[in-house]
Amino acid sequence: MAGQALSDLRVLEYSDLVSGPYCAKLLADLGADVIKIEAPRIGDSARRRGPFLNDRPGPERSGLFFYLNTNKRGITLNLESKAGQGIFKELIKETDILIEDRLQRAMLSLGLDYDSLREINPELIQTSITPFGQTGPYRDYKAYHLNTYHSGLGYVTPGNAPSLDKEPLKTGGFVGEYASGLSAAVATLAALHWKGKTGAGQFIDVSKQEALINLQRVRAVAYPNSGKVFRRLAVVSGTGGLIECKDGYVMATLPEAHQWQGFAKLLNRPDLADEKYNDTEYRNEHWKEKIAPAISKFASQKTKEELYHKGQELGCPIVPVNSPADVVNSRQLKDRGFLVEADMHGEGKIRYPAAPYKLSVTPWREGTAPILGQHNEDVYRGLGYSKKDILKMSEDGVI
Repeated sequence: MAGQALSDLRVLEYSDLVSGPYCAKLLADLGADVIKIEAPRIGDSARRRGPFLNDRPGPERSGLFFYLNTNKRGITLNLESKAGQGIFKELIKETDILIEDRLQRAMLSLGLDYDSLREINPELIQTSITPFGQTGPYRDYKAYHLNTYHSGLGYVTPGNAPSLDKEPLKTGGFVGEYASGLSAAVATLAALHWKGKTGAGQFIDVSKQEALINLQRVRAVAYPNSGKVFRRLAVVSGTGGLIECKDGYVMATLPEAHQWQGFAKLLNRPDLADEKYNDTEYRNEHWKEKIAPAISKFASQKTKEELYHKGQELGCPIVPVNSPADVVNSRQLKDRGFLVEADMHGEGKIRYPAAPYKLSVTPWREGTAPILGQHNEDVYRGLGYSKKDILKMSEDGVI
């Protein structure tokens, strides 16, 4: 039986919160041996972010940290100390990939920049994830998720709003950070493929700003190519929008004529299938007095699921606006086993998302996240340190 796809890979992760840890998690879930480095005593910032198991805060009870760090081994190491820097370089000797999220000047000040590390390990792949990348006038700037998200995405968020005059927003959670981590993982696997062909490592410079702009696709290139600026859409629109139904809301997206024709059939309104309604501007003009009342009357008698499935039959893009409870109880996701259960260090059970793919030969693996410093002895004994050495390093604040 085949093992996991990345089971022969050694990864060192020196990053915090979301983007870097998520990048490393994607590799760990596929079998890579990921060693996560955290600061002694305080650990990753995600340990102090909720949600917490049973709403009781604690460094080993964070659902965010747990999800981001499943299947990793965890050690503590103070890279601000000379001893810690020396140990880091020892670890690099046996590392295939380093994932880090420190600014270039920070890594240089520690003597842990790529040029220094590849002298130790010429085949090293180093993936650096920073707010604005390693070059350009913003290369030394720090940023929060709020800053990088507003590299364009905030301008069109929410996609549909009651008023176009409302201020821009950021989506909930860390969507932009996860997107940056995913981009970094793809680039890392590409570099790994190249290394497999040539034996050569390389440095990967990931800009969170650029990763998020890349998500916009059509919006991002509309202005430089045509001078067009995309705006948010009002809820009342000839191309669809939010529709209130019997048990909540659905979202309809109807920019094309064939989609509108399917929608008219859904409403059982042959008069709205007249050719003139294929034009979105015409629909806008007649939306309030004729179309909106017809939609409201019909949808108020239907559930989200009824509208969704009937819309699918008619080639009409309608999706339910789901609550967290709707997602957790989805028959589709339950059938695919998308939510898996794990024990949170004896504190209780937690359910979290599995991988969004299924490999037929080299499967994704379920796992748990490390408690702070859980694998110190395992890793440091592997480097030749004795139990006495490890205790002394802990007392000195090195680990």
